[in-house]
Amino acid sequence: MPLPDQFNVPLDQATLRDLDIPEPWRFGMADKTRFGELDALGHVNNTAYLRWAENFRINYFKEYGIADYSGKPPRLVLRQVSMDFLKEMHVHEPYVVVGRTSFIRSSSFRMDYAIFSHDLRATGHAILVWLDDENAKMPLPQHVRDVMIDRDGAQQA
Repeated sequence: MPLPDQFNVPLDQATLRDLDIPEPWRFGMADKTRFGELDALGHVNNTAYLRWAENFRINYFKEYGIADYSGKPPRLVLRQVSMDFLKEMHVHEPYVVVGRTSFIRSSSFRMDYAIFSHDLRATGHAILVWLDDENAKMPLPQHVRDVMIDRDGAQQA
């Protein structure tokens, strides 16, 4: 994987292909591992991957116009998250986190993730729920559904 020119900036589909990241990934963020993310065994701690996915998710929501994190409803809440660790990573490795919405239900959706650093290092997913100001589930607005379908090819329940 060629080293990206910049870190923590959105990467579009064309840039991902230049970095040898395959379909269906159309949006990503590049960064590099840091010393503080290492565990006692000298490789990146599993919790770091979850932080990377969360950082990606927030940038994805802003870039796609889904949420601005102003503190006003509606709110997106993480209901479930999982990560499959395929190959360890070490300090100062560049990586790209990619993600997409793969499945939409009435008030929730599934995001899939992958982390690449020269090759595939981890995959995961999260289930997110759309809540109103009283923490009750509320339907995903049509414009949110549309952007997830148009940009990611998300399937509807």
